[in-house]
Amino acid sequence: MSALVANARMYAVTPAVRDLWAALFARVSRLSGVDLTYVDHAAPAPLDDLWSRPDLGLAFACGYPFATGAFPLRPVAAPVARGERYGGRPVYATDLVGRADGRARRLEETFGGRIGWTVAHSQSGFNAVRSYLAAIGAPSYREAVGPLVTPRRVIEAVLEGRIDVGPLDSFFHDLLARHEPDLAARLRTLATTPLTPMPLLAASAGIPDETVERLRRALLGIDRDEAASPLLEALSLSGFAPVQAADYAPLLEAAQRGDAAGWAMSA
Repeated sequence: MSALVANARMYAVTPAVRDLWAALFARVSRLSGVDLTYVDHAAPAPLDDLWSRPDLGLAFACGYPFATGAFPLRPVAAPVARGERYGGRPVYATDLVGRADGRARRLEETFGGRIGWTVAHSQSGFNAVRSYLAAIGAPSYREAVGPLVTPRRVIEAVLEGRIDVGPLDSFFHDLLARHEPDLAARLRTLATTPLTPMPLLAASAGIPDETVERLRRALLGIDRDEAASPLLEALSLSGFAPVQAADYAPLLEAAQRGDAAGWAMSA
């Protein structure tokens, strides 16, 4: 089999972090014996195109589009982020952020203003926000600004004052705080949504079972690999955990609740 593709665009917070992911995947390749080639798929290239490739070995996929079955993907494993709020589990949340020097100190102070969103198939940037707002009975915002597509553009919109609040994947936010602390310091977390299943590393549906299992074993054991230890530490990871498609099914139900509550968030 020719080399399979690896990609970490969802969490390639900076070029240096992208290189850390590439190095970690190279270590997985060595441990598993599966030939992986890291490829860039930078914005504005659609993630849909990446997830539709037939040669994916390891690529981050958002949980909601994975749960819809719209893409030919199979789960390999999910990262376990460091930090007390994750409890050693493969989960994450959405941090709703505003400007650190802005007037709002609580999410309620942004109601009636402008809220940003990324893309309609995003869990952290769209559905988690709608579900949370519906659950707390939040009133409407004057304007929903999007699609902003990427966390970077959400940050830009917040700092430029084009939106009062916007969603950041909590693990992306963690990596930003670690690797771009000056930028992260310009943001204030106004609220955080409940934890949901972490975006997963997925392979194309047509990849042989034996190949996927080798990749999975390498990821699940990489926290015991001495060479990978500094990479995991720099990426704020404890390791990886097994996941299955059924783990992501609740995301579909949550999205339906957002629909029912009228939180379409279309501009």
